[in-house]
Amino acid sequence: MDFYTNLVNYFEIVIKNVQVLVDYSNFASQKLYFMNRHWLFDDNDVLGVEGAIIDWEDARFFTLTYKGTAFNGEILADNSEENQLIIKINHRVFNIRKKGPLDNLIKALGLDKPKIKQLKELPAPMPGRILKIFVNIGDSLQPGDEILSLEAMKMENILKAEGTGTVKTILVNSNQVVEKGAVLIEFN
Repeated sequence: MDFYTNLVNYFEIVIKNVQVLVDYSNFASQKLYFMNRHWLFDDNDVLGVEGAIIDWEDARFFTLTYKGTAFNGEILADNSEENQLIIKINHRVFNIRKKGPLDNLIKALGLDKPKIKQLKELPAPMPGRILKIFVNIGDSLQPGDEILSLEAMKMENILKAEGTGTVKTILVNSNQVVEKGAVLIEFN
């Protein structure tokens, strides 16, 4: 973890919301020292300590030297406005984001987790004919699971779960024609 802790110190320089900005257009080697900065490195908390030496080849490629070992690096995406970088170090891709003052509060409130909708019923999104039903009563569904196939205007449309739920009732059969908005399946 020592290497990663020191690696994030360098990226603090590239992101615009820091106290010291390095103009890497001159591509000069610079020794970097930054303390007590909080980062999320591949979604893990990292606290920055002493820096490393960066040799810029151009605005995209660099060599990071830490404790005598050189690591080849590349900036894949620079989303400075969002305090985020995507980099590649020795053929491994990392997502790095500078922690903001509200990150701990958002995490404590549980707002950092995606909301998953609880399914209640599946209405027909368009008029058509049911080709195949992929689920049975009692099946548990997760987002993205295939529910049924609906043919509309000679095109097959696979309807997928947009949340979680358990199939309670199947109100249609194969080859049945349905109208838009008709309830096809109910969930618990």
